[in-house]
Amino acid sequence: MKKIKWSHVYLVIVFALLYAPIFYLIFYSFNKGGTMNRFTGFTWENYQSVFEDTRLLIIVLNTFMLAFLSSLLATLIGTFGAMAIYYTPKRKNRALLLGLNNILLVSPDVIIGASFLIFFTMVGSVIRGFSLGFFSVLLSHIAFSIPIVVLMVMPKLQEMNDSMIDAARDLGANTFQVIKNIVLPFLSPGIIAGYFMAFTYSLDDFAVTFFVTGNGFSTLSVEIYSRARQGISLEINALSTLVFLFSMILVVGYYFISKDDTPKRFRKSDVEGAVLR
Repeated sequence: MKKIKWSHVYLVIVFALLYAPIFYLIFYSFNKGGTMNRFTGFTWENYQSVFEDTRLLIIVLNTFMLAFLSSLLATLIGTFGAMAIYYTPKRKNRALLLGLNNILLVSPDVIIGASFLIFFTMVGSVIRGFSLGFFSVLLSHIAFSIPIVVLMVMPKLQEMNDSMIDAARDLGANTFQVIKNIVLPFLSPGIIAGYFMAFTYSLDDFAVTFFVTGNGFSTLSVEIYSRARQGISLEINALSTLVFLFSMILVVGYYFISKDDTPKRFRKSDVEGAVLR
């Protein structure tokens, strides 16, 4: 008789608790009855309602465009920010900068959202015509995504062998060539991971967005919250199911992209290439 591994039992219980509410939501998204009390029959009407709701589709497009732009800019800023922190000469200053970066990661979203609201209100009083909307939400998402990217890129910087950079410089490579041909290719797994994490955080953020969004702009999380307050609607279930499936596709895509997440080994020709290219 095979001995029961309690670690496996524990994992099954944990995953069951995590995924049971999600599958419950997905199950009732196909309910014909219009409620979550009793399943009365299978239907696609709830999904059809989602695609017929023009306002909701615009909000979905706005949400994904916001997530794409904010994660792209945050990845760009965060990658070079991580490099700036790592190459800070003094260890004490490096630890201080990394600590300041991590403050946004541990700070409550409500505090961050309220601080951004106060800041943008002050900006609006100084700059005429500035109001809460897409631009304020975009800046907020970039701000809280940068520390995530820094945290993803920093371990790859610590793994990198600095002798590669020294060798490239000895062969005559300038700073741009070293960064382009040596540093960034080595950091690419961390950069990709940072982008996906920033994209995911931006996609499902509610607390910060709720504070800084204006009357003319809304995101998916804020819209779902406002509709859920009006009562149970299986259209929300259908929409949440679609978002969950998209998240699963992202996870699978990231898995295949990062499958070869091993430190790149540079040959002598690679270092010489930093000079020639």
